[in-house]
Amino acid sequence: MTVLGVLWYFLIFLLIAGYFVFDGFDLGAGVLYPFISKNDEERSLVRHAIGPVWDGNEVWLLTAGGALFAAFAPAYATTFSGFYLAIMLVLFGLILRAVAVEFASRDKAWAKLWNACFFIGSLLPALLTGVAVGNIYAGIPMDAGGNYAGVPLLGLITPFTLLCGLFGLAMFMVAGAAWIALKAPAASDLRKRAQSTRRIMQVVALVLFACISVYGHFGIAPDMVAGLTFVRYALAILFVVAIVAALVWNGNPERDLHVFVAQSASAVLVVFLLATSMFPNLVVASAGSAGPAVTVATAAAGDLTLAWMTGIACIGVPLVLFYHVLVYRAFRGRLE
Repeated sequence: MTVLGVLWYFLIFLLIAGYFVFDGFDLGAGVLYPFISKNDEERSLVRHAIGPVWDGNEVWLLTAGGALFAAFAPAYATTFSGFYLAIMLVLFGLILRAVAVEFASRDKAWAKLWNACFFIGSLLPALLTGVAVGNIYAGIPMDAGGNYAGVPLLGLITPFTLLCGLFGLAMFMVAGAAWIALKAPAASDLRKRAQSTRRIMQVVALVLFACISVYGHFGIAPDMVAGLTFVRYALAILFVVAIVAALVWNGNPERDLHVFVAQSASAVLVVFLLATSMFPNLVVASAGSAGPAVTVATAAAGDLTLAWMTGIACIGVPLVLFYHVLVYRAFRGRLE
C-alpha cells in the first residue's frame, strides 16, 4: 500500500463529499418540491433556486467515478458490475431531473407531468446513493474474480442498507430545505415551510445516524483500523455538533447561511467518517464470499499513473472550485 494509493483513497472520498454538498441540496430541493411549494409561483422559485447551479454541481459525481476508474480499476469494476441496475436508475433519475427542470416552466400543458418527473428524478439518486454506500460498507457477495455474486438490485436491499438509504435521503432533504430557506424571500411562506421542514429532517437525520451507528457497530462489526479510532470518534462528534448548531440557528432568517454551511460541513464529516471506518477497504466482501475484499493495496494503479493523476488534480480541482465561486457569487442573494 503506497502513499499515493492512500492519498487517492481519501481524495476520492473528498470528491464524493463535494458531490454530497453541492448536488445534495439540488436533489433535496427536488424531493421536497411537491410538498414545500404550494403554487406555481413557489414552484418557480424552487426551480430558479437551483437552476443556475445544478448542472455544474454534477461534475463532482463524474469526477469521482472517473478517478475511481483510473486509480482503483478493480473497485470500479466490482461496484459497477454489482450495482449496474441501481446505477442505471440513478442516471435515469438525473436525466429525468434535467429534462424536468428545463421543461416545467415552458410547457404549461404538461406542467404536472414535469413536476412529477422533477420529484422522481431527484428521489431515485437521493435514496439509491445511500443504499449503495451501505452495501459497500456492510459487504457484498463476490466470486473469486471479484465480481458481484448476488441478486441484481433486490440483493442490495437489507435493513442496514435501507437505513443508510433513508439517512442519505434525510441529509439531502435537510440540505435542500436549507438551500430553499436561504434563497426564498425572508418573509415568504415558502421560507417558513422550508425552515420547519429543515428542523424536522435534522432531527430525523440525527435519529437515523444513531441507528446506523449502533447497527453498524453491533450488527455489522466491520474490521476497522485501530489507529483511526480517535479520528472516527472526533468526526462523529463533530457531525452531531454541526447538526445541533444548525438546529440552534434554525429560527433566524439572518442565520440561513450559517445553517447551510453547518449542514454542508456535516455532510463532509459523515463522508470522511465512512472513509476512516472502511479504510483500507474500497469494497468489503460479505461473509461466505469466494473472493476477498477490494483494498487499496490490491486495487491501486501504479505509482506513475497516480502521480500523473495527482498533478492533473492539482490543476483541475482549483479550476472547478474557481468556477463554483464565480457561479455562486453571480447568483448570490435571495430570489424575489
